[in-house]
Amino acid sequence: MRGIERMMRDEDGFTTAGMAVALLVSLSLLFSAAQVYRINALAADVQDVADAAALAAESQVGEFMVAVRATDGAVLSMTLLGIASYGLGVVGLCVPPTAELGAQLISAGQKVLQARDNFAESAAATLDRLQQALPFLAAANAAAVAQANGEGRAGAMAAMAVLLPGQGEPIAVGASSAETELAEAVESEQDELAEAAAKAEGAAQAADEAKERGFRRDCGDQPSYCMYERAAHLASLAGADNPLYASADTWTFSVALNRARAYYAQRLLRERPESDSVEEKARSALRRNFYRYAVRELREACAVPPDASGAVTFPVLPRNIDQMRGTSLYTDPAYPVDAEGDVPVMHAWEGCPGLGLTDSYASVQTLEAGGFAECPSCHFTPSSLGNVAAASTSIENGFEYHYAAVAQAAQDYRRAVQEAEPLNRLVKEKAQGLLDKMAAALEEVGSFRIQARPPGSDGCIALVVATGAPADDPFESAFVQSSRALGTRAAIGAATLVADETEGASVIGDVLDGLNADGSAAVGAARMVLDCWSGLLQAYATGQEALVGAVEEALGTLPLAGAAGLGPWAADALRTTLGAAGLQPAETAPLKPVLAGSADVAAADGGSWSVRYLTLREDALAATLTTTEPFAALADRIEREAFDQLAGMEVQIAVIELPGGLSVPLTLTLPPPIEEAARGLVERACDAVRSASGWFGGERPWE
Repeated sequence: MRGIERMMRDEDGFTTAGMAVALLVSLSLLFSAAQVYRINALAADVQDVADAAALAAESQVGEFMVAVRATDGAVLSMTLLGIASYGLGVVGLCVPPTAELGAQLISAGQKVLQARDNFAESAAATLDRLQQALPFLAAANAAAVAQANGEGRAGAMAAMAVLLPGQGEPIAVGASSAETELAEAVESEQDELAEAAAKAEGAAQAADEAKERGFRRDCGDQPSYCMYERAAHLASLAGADNPLYASADTWTFSVALNRARAYYAQRLLRERPESDSVEEKARSALRRNFYRYAVRELREACAVPPDASGAVTFPVLPRNIDQMRGTSLYTDPAYPVDAEGDVPVMHAWEGCPGLGLTDSYASVQTLEAGGFAECPSCHFTPSSLGNVAAASTSIENGFEYHYAAVAQAAQDYRRAVQEAEPLNRLVKEKAQGLLDKMAAALEEVGSFRIQARPPGSDGCIALVVATGAPADDPFESAFVQSSRALGTRAAIGAATLVADETEGASVIGDVLDGLNADGSAAVGAARMVLDCWSGLLQAYATGQEALVGAVEEALGTLPLAGAAGLGPWAADALRTTLGAAGLQPAETAPLKPVLAGSADVAAADGGSWSVRYLTLREDALAATLTTTEPFAALADRIEREAFDQLAGMEVQIAVIELPGGLSVPLTLTLPPPIEEAARGLVERACDAVRSASGWFGGERPWE
């Protein structure tokens, strides 16, 4: 030991031999580190390719899900459009001017739902067929990426990708019993609803006409003859006792009733004979009785509040003996009777010159029954009282003339309102019942959707194999042995799908573009339906807000004004129904593949192969790997799943229905040259993985 030590150094420092050994060791370490760097760099290249292959394979699933979501968006929007068209049609049926348009909207709703059924069934079948090809498409895409990345590198590369799960769930559409009930109810009740709405509108128009007529005869005809003008002229009535209204919308029959009460109270206070003749004094006394009766009756009428419609009852002011017989003027014992002669005499008032000693008071009814002599002074007879208001009621310059017209208008108004009320209730009950069924159909809208869990929905695992590299390399030297090829290298990559929220795009954009391009020429109900659909397509992304907004826009094009007010009521009821629907927005962002841990992807799947893979991975991490059979099994599974579905791959895009029952299907078939090339690429990748799996089981020498 001391000899070596003396050889390596002496008392003055290192010896020449020691320096040479140090240099040789340093150079060996330097070139060894360079070789390690080269090996790591080549290994990193394989891992990069494995990640790229996994992303490429999973991108096929992402593109498929874009088609699924776009289809689902179209199906959902057509469902909402059909149901909304029913609702808009019900609103239209409640307004007679739009009843025909309402029927067209209902018919459009039926056609939309039928078209949706056909489209959904065809699309579901097509998508189900397409998802069966995803394992092959993913494998081919991964193999192509590996092949392209192997060009110009140290050794060729082959990749295999497996989608997890390997098989997708069948894609199908369901059915909605509530939607069927809605369609049947609308079909059976729309005619009765439209008829009841027409009758209700007619009654409401009659009520409006009667109110307008009453308004004009009360004060609307001012400055021409009317109750307002006559009260001001004949009784000097003004201010709050004689108000003036500009419109029937703010006027009520109670205004005319209170005006009449104030007018007759003023006339009673101002009543005086126009001359000193006995006949005039008798007429004045009878007028006071008439005014007193009018004030009493009108006071009692004003004490009764108007009903919900504003209708009031006008008391009868008799203008002849026949009308007087039905009033208290006929039965009240208000007239003095003397019995000084052989036959009793009834007088018009107590101041009659012919009245002797008053024996009793009697009524006009008693006078008309007979047994009385006529007074030679006042000439009082039953017709004397009955004709007090005859003249003023018969000519337009009399207050009673216009009062009678307003009273008749009030009676017509009450009759029309009473006729309209049960009709309005019937319309509202039927319309609300249909809208309730519409709400039930909206609650079940989720049962008619296109949902998919295709192969690769949990993710994808890719295995990339790089064959041995050439021996000549930039690190060839005497310090590191490199006489043999670098050897086969392998790496595993995994990817899964996540929503791409950064793009700001929606899977229904193409549908909207097509709609805007194809629907510009539509008019009438068709235009309304297409405009509504444009908004409802947005409901797939924004949910409730877009649904309400689209229907609100459609309601804005319907002329809902009507005398019965059923149009605005029905529109509000539809808004309430839609507001309670609670439609939530769906996922519309495109899905993009991202790298993920292979253990996470396998654990998410939970299938038999995934369990075996996880076991293999744990053994590898624990350095106890004794077999690479799962790698060969990976190749077998991919080859089997891919080629089984590729055989005879044909996708039906649409069916053209020709008159006479002839149907021409449009199909898409993978061209034979492309199919053969893809088959060859996948087969070579499978063979490379099988060959590499046998090599991995041996001991890897250091070179």
